[in-house]
Amino acid sequence: MRVVGDNVDNPGVYSIQEAIKMADQQELDLVEVSPKADPPVCRIIDYQKFLYQQKKKQKELKSKTTKVVVKEIRFGPNTDEHDYNFKLNHAKKFLQEGAKVKAFVFFKGRSILFKDKGEILLLRLARDLEEVGKVEKMPKLEGKRMTMFIAPKAQKKK
Repeated sequence: MRVVGDNVDNPGVYSIQEAIKMADQQELDLVEVSPKADPPVCRIIDYQKFLYQQKKKQKELKSKTTKVVVKEIRFGPNTDEHDYNFKLNHAKKFLQEGAKVKAFVFFKGRSILFKDKGEILLLRLARDLEEVGKVEKMPKLEGKRMTMFIAPKAQKKK
């Protein structure tokens, strides 16, 4: 097997017994790195330290990923002005925090007859949120819900 590592004086091909003896002399571990190579490659390292560094890299990669938060805002087809403004302010706040907004109109019973009212309401919301967000998905009727997604606009860095 081929033996490599920071602590190996002359890396090369050794027998398994010689490689194990070299690792024992340095009080380190012999770890198989590439078993499919010809000959297989082993490294003399401190295995616990190696595992710790692997975990650390994984954690670093995980912290760099961004998590997308989706906040929902529910309307009825006959939502009055005060409720609309109240929910509009919440939507603005969510978009400024960087979350996506899923706005939907829920039609109960026979209120499904007011599909056009629901669509007008959602389009009005999109127009009012133009400065802080952009429409990602236009209003679409799915069963008893008409849904629209709004994503935050990219914040300008100063």
